[in-house]
Amino acid sequence: MIDIHEILTLLPHRYPFLLVDRVLEIEPGKSIVAIKNVSFNEPFFKGHFPNRPIMPGVLILEAMAQTSGILAVKSRESFMPEKSIFYFAGIDNARFKRVVKPGDQMRIEVELDRIKGDYAKFKGNVYVETQLACSADLTSVRRDI
Repeated sequence: MIDIHEILTLLPHRYPFLLVDRVLEIEPGKSIVAIKNVSFNEPFFKGHFPNRPIMPGVLILEAMAQTSGILAVKSRESFMPEKSIFYFAGIDNARFKRVVKPGDQMRIEVELDRIKGDYAKFKGNVYVETQLACSADLTSVRRDI
């Protein structure tokens, strides 16, 4: 398990844009399972939507991208030099099946699909309880920092 303190050392994101609260499982170079607790206090709920708050789809996708970033960093020795970072570079086949609302807990499951040169492909799913909320294929590009 990876707690929020270690996540802060792995990702450059900070409040209010850090969208991963904890990692439950990780198999470097293969897969990761993380969670995001969705609170009514999230700043985006103020305007999305005031009378019926739902989490914006782009932020659900961003939570998947951040989870894939953690997997990439923890898998660093197999394909990523220490002085580099993966940037979110593309999204394909995104599908939203269920709204995510305050009080929900997102279970974010990401698998490393393949790596070719500086590019990595991931397959992600987000669940709320047992229901699929979102699925997508993500592409990241490695850049030196």
